[in-house]
Formats: sequence, C-alpha cells, structure tokens
Amino acid sequence: MHIEPGVVDAAKMGLAVTTAAGAIGYTAKLALSELRTAKGTTLALRAAAATIGTFAFFEILPHFQAGVSEVHFILGTTLFLLLGAAPAAIGLMLGLLLQGLTLAPTDLPMFFVNATTLLVPLFAMTALARRVIPADTAYVDLRYTDVLKLSATYQGGVVAWVAFWVFYGQGIGAESAASVATFAAAYSVVLLVEPIADLAALAGAKALRGRTGGFLSPRLHAAA
Repeated sequence: MHIEPGVVDAAKMGLAVTTAAGAIGYTAKLALSELRTAKGTTLALRAAAATIGTFAFFEILPHFQAGVSEVHFILGTTLFLLLGAAPAAIGLMLGLLLQGLTLAPTDLPMFFVNATTLLVPLFAMTALARRVIPADTAYVDLRYTDVLKLSATYQGGVVAWVAFWVFYGQGIGAESAASVATFAAAYSVVLLVEPIADLAALAGAKALRGRTGGFLSPRLHAAA
C-alpha cells in the first residue's frame, strides 16, 4: 500500500496533508472516547502493541512490489478486533512513521499520503462493524462471513485510496490504469489471507478469555 515517492509531487501534497490531518483528528476523537471507559495507561499500552505489530507486519511479513505500489499484509482488521479502533489507528500511524524514520527514510515525503491510505479505511471498517455486528455479539464469536466483510471493507478502502493517489498524482491514462489494476489484482491475496489470520487471532483470544488482564479491547469478549 506504500505510495512511492514521486507519485504525488510536492505541488499536489496539500490535499494529502489535509486528509491526513482529518484522519489524525478523528483518531484523537476515538482516543478521547475510549478514555471515558479505559485508563490512559491501558490505551497507551494497546497503542504501543499496535505500533509494534504494524512495524512487524510491514517488515517481517512477506511484501512485494506490484504495479504502482507494494503489497503488504497490514492486518488492520486484526488490530481493530483485538485492540480497538483508537489503538489500531494510532498504531498504524506510528508504525508507518517509525518505519520511515528507521528503515525507509525515502518514504517520509509520502507519509501523509500513506497515513490517509491506512487510516480512512479503518474508520470505514469501524463504522461498518457498528452496523453489522449485533450489540450482543462479542468479537471472539464472529463468523467467517462477518470477518470477511470487515476485511473487505478495509482492504478495499486501501486499494481505492491507492488508486485515487495514483490518478490524482499521475493523471488517468493507460499506464497508470494498468499499474493500479496490477496492484489491485495482487492485493486480492491479502483479502484471502487476512480473514483467516483474523479468525486465528480471535480463536487465540477466546482461549485466553479472562487471562488478558484488561489489555485487549473489552469488546473482544463482551457485548457492546
């Protein structure tokens, strides 16, 4: 999902700064909402876990170039289900920043572009979860179809934003369209794998019910 440097040039970066600022602001809103029911230290620990997870997903899990961007197994749905929306959003943003600061400084000019690409689909998935998951259903009891809907929303949002940035930065043409199509086709692998990873994580969390010390999201084991 990384947009490479040069796809969106400096003259057009204002939109990315604006969208990322909006995403960061909404992340702050989610964090403040969570602090009404969770301690600040708990939120910080969940966000730290999401940051470490994001960084590891980017660097350790397989990733490869496809068309205009790289395909990564981000596992944003997994972070959301286990840790909650606010920690997942903070972790995705800080993990991306940490990667740029430590291992990929050439990606830093695209930070606002890539932050938007990661965060806005997460917010869409969060909204969908509120609508399609019954209030009396804990996340550990979700079915494959439920998880697939969430993952498809997140991964589809990532692909849509990648396409938007490419067409916004490079214009709509045969070459850019072919690059986006190649990326989207390769990214379908993520959609096949992530729901399985989500279900495995939920099964593990279910087995640990009552033994996580409040570290994981309360919604994981309890009704809303």
